[in-house]
Amino acid sequence: MGGEIKALTRLAKMAITLMAVGVVLAYPAEARVRARDTLTLDFRLRHVAVIGDSYTTGLDEGGPGPKTWTSVAQQTLAQRGAPIVADISAELRAGYGVPGDHGSIFKDLTARAVKPDDALVVFFGSRNDQSVEQAQLIDRTRETFDLAHRFAPAARLLVIGPPWPTADVPHSMLMIRDVLNAQARAAGAAFVDPIGDRWFVDRPDLIGPDRVHPTGPGNVYLADKIAPLILTRLSA
Repeated sequence: MGGEIKALTRLAKMAITLMAVGVVLAYPAEARVRARDTLTLDFRLRHVAVIGDSYTTGLDEGGPGPKTWTSVAQQTLAQRGAPIVADISAELRAGYGVPGDHGSIFKDLTARAVKPDDALVVFFGSRNDQSVEQAQLIDRTRETFDLAHRFAPAARLLVIGPPWPTADVPHSMLMIRDVLNAQARAAGAAFVDPIGDRWFVDRPDLIGPDRVHPTGPGNVYLADKIAPLILTRLSA
């Protein structure tokens, strides 16, 4: 009798195993992969696009890669329980109206980076637009913000004007600041004015030998300024 019970038990286990295999095989491999990947996603992650110039790409003064303000800001936000996935599209010498080293203006960079699931699009800069006529800058800025809205209709916009490292600010920089402020508000974006808020003023230790770009500590300083702005905009 004991042997018969053991045999029946083995048969029952085999039947259950075969049923489980049949259920798995009933779904295509692609569906099984998607289901597994979904279980590993961190649903707190928010997608953010960042558009900028050399302040965002990073240079020798401050260090590229993990030393840029964007990398430091992502680490800060993760530590605060608000992790983001940042798609960064930045180019040296680029602006809203001035092409960068690879021929891109901010509108081009926006087209490359902004995706439908972005929760926020951050624009930072640009002092490179000092040679652009005001009317042209207005048009290019408006087109850029409109494009961001079209690519990511649900995303909020955060527009950060260019900083200037001294209190003696050229008129051309004030013009850029004022155009960005007006166009950002017209687009429903939040605008932050580093010139008015005196970012880097009286802090020569944060600017490199070229008197333009931030050092390593300067990038940390930028991250400390911008990370809370991102968090506030994501929470709005």
